[in-house]
Amino acid sequence: MITKLRSALVAAAAVLVAAAVVLGLALSGAFDSGGGGHRETGSEKAASTPPPAAAALRPRLVTRARWGADPHLLDQKPQYADAVRAVVIHHTDTPNGYSCADSASFVRDIYRAHATARGWGDIGYNFLVDRCGTIFEGRLGGVDRPVVGAHTVGLNKGTTGIAAIGTYTAGTPVPAPMRRSIERIIAWKLGLTEISPSARTQLVSTNSDSRFPKDTSVNLPTVLGHIEAYETDCPGQALMDLLPEFRRAAAELQGKAKLLAARRASRSPATADRGQDGVPGPPMEPRREPGATNRRSGARRRKIPPR
Repeated sequence: MITKLRSALVAAAAVLVAAAVVLGLALSGAFDSGGGGHRETGSEKAASTPPPAAAALRPRLVTRARWGADPHLLDQKPQYADAVRAVVIHHTDTPNGYSCADSASFVRDIYRAHATARGWGDIGYNFLVDRCGTIFEGRLGGVDRPVVGAHTVGLNKGTTGIAAIGTYTAGTPVPAPMRRSIERIIAWKLGLTEISPSARTQLVSTNSDSRFPKDTSVNLPTVLGHIEAYETDCPGQALMDLLPEFRRAAAELQGKAKLLAARRASRSPATADRGQDGVPGPPMEPRREPGATNRRSGARRRKIPPR
């Protein structure tokens, strides 16, 4: 009788352990429910500790939750490369002269078009920047992770796509706040893997619809325009003309951040001060347009606060 009772208790314990394991896997998202929209969960892959210099360059941005990404449109789980080796510059081919208070609605429209009309399951770009320099989180998966986007056919893996909101054909002025934010993202994202914006890198094409046959290893700048990877007019000649300046300015930011990190390492934590020593810190909130006011109070209007 004792032997039978002991066997029954062991069997019951085994069942409880198995149930706990299954429940843990289900809660962690290991099981795919199949079909339908994928729930917004923020970063779905733990980020490694960034190099100190890259940490100093991390910009403030408007998260998906803040700009209103509809989780019901999402039908794509994040995919990851081993690292970001290059940044691809785009424009969204939308009207210029918009109010920056409307930028989030542009991002929502692009998200809807990419996720549903084009069947990509999510927004294609990793980041979007408006003319006031506000940075919006794009594709789901974690802004500090090497998320594979849907912005450059054949060269999505190992790249980050930054889209300037607007149309930047030849002769179109590119606003200074937009330029500065693009430079900051370039410096930060490449800095996470300690790659220079002025260097070149090897990428492998995954699709023969790009300019390069599938499985071809190609040598490209670490900061390039969409047109260099795919037959398109994107990102417009105005942004293409700025690529050398983007590379130079981003490399300069990285250099200053490295000096700052070295100085901070030599000082005690109590005296270290992020954002000093010549490395501009991220804006506390999106830039406002001149004369923008709050309709109720007459005070200057606040845009969507970044996080």
